Amino acid sequence: MARPNAQMRKELAVTESGRRPIIAANWKMHHDHHVAIQFVQKLSYLVETEVFEACDVVICPPFTDLRSLQTLIEADKLELGLGAQNCYFAPNGAFTGEISAPMLAKLNVDYVIVGHSERRQIFGETDEDVNKKVKVVLEHAMKPIVCVGETLDEREAGGTAERVSGQARAAFAGVKSAQAEACVVAYEPIWAIGTGRNATPDDANETIGVIRGALRDLYGETADAMRIQYGGSVKPGNIGELMAMPEIDGALVGGASLDPDDFARLVKWAK
Repeated sequence: MARPNAQMRKELAVTESGRRPIIAANWKMHHDHHVAIQFVQKLSYLVETEVFEACDVVICPPFTDLRSLQTLIEADKLELGLGAQNCYFAPNGAFTGEISAPMLAKLNVDYVIVGHSERRQIFGETDEDVNKKVKVVLEHAMKPIVCVGETLDEREAGGTAERVSGQARAAFAGVKSAQAEACVVAYEPIWAIGTGRNATPDDANETIGVIRGALRDLYGETADAMRIQYGGSVKPGNIGELMAMPEIDGALVGGASLDPDDFARLVKWAK
């Protein structure tokens, strides 16, 4: 029997749930385009082809790096997805400092992070804003990574399930089932982001199960095909335990994604 080609191996590389793992690097406001190029070149050297075939790996750099990384990924035929950290929901107009979904689509961006807690908390994004962004990202044939998560006060008050399920329902309001299947959700407990603290694998798995339940209310069995990541102080030392959980399909990685050696070790655990 002939050995399956790379595309066939990628299609076969799914977890027992049938969902393909996805690890996304959120660089936030780090790395200029020179550093970004060096990072991706080193990452492609450090990580074996088989790993990229077994897991979707996405780099979400600052906007100023996107064109440089698009050119590099396409020229070297790298098995990397290109992501943006945000977009605005209007296609154009007098919105100084904003970037539109059509602009990102022209750069062959694959994924767009939507509703990250820092956007919600620092820049005042509402559930309505997040829903608008989800729809415009899908309209332009990109996939949103939709972030949901609770504060420490909400968690200690027993409000985690209500908070994350409410955010998930609001984000996908009016989104059709056929579109939703391609979307990614990232559960990021706000109290764990950049603090060195993280939810236990069991806690993360339980909460992601709650999120999937909310999506199942909207989409039925389609929710079982939607990928849900965990984010919040993910490191090479804890990725293995997280990825062993049945509901967790990957990770949205912040600090540990800034060093190519650390990120390469983390990605290898996920396959």
